Amino acid sequence: MTTASDLLQRHFATLIADPAAWRELIADDLEWELVYAPSLGHPARLSGREAVERHVGWFREAVEDFRFFDLRVYPFADPNGAVAEVRAEGLIETTGRTYRQDYVLFLRAEGGKIVYLREYFNPVRAARALDAPIADDMTGSGRTAFP
Repeated sequence: MTTASDLLQRHFATLIADPAAWRELIADDLEWELVYAPSLGHPARLSGREAVERHVGWFREAVEDFRFFDLRVYPFADPNGAVAEVRAEGLIETTGRTYRQDYVLFLRAEGGKIVYLREYFNPVRAARALDAPIADDMTGSGRTAFP
């Protein structure tokens, strides 16, 4: 049985380095929540393989020499759940700036596939590297985050 912890480790090992192997890890109906992405003008939720692969493809194109390191995986009592902390860095091609990030990622698995991801990252770091503004609405709801 493939556990969520195994899938998290393989997710980080293959997301950038081996896209074909990564595609084998994800379920067709994968839901990926990017909690702070709306502050960068990106969707808060990616639903299904097509949307996920489109967004991941954009990221692979935007960041050069991206790598994950200092991965720590914490399994849940239920083998279908786990969380990870990981650091990452790469070069944003359009700005020439280094992108350094700390991520926290929750994963839920079913049938040996990734069915759900919830990702937290610092949008200010991303905005600086991308030379992008931070949107007022960090919730994706159409409301301002801080009235």
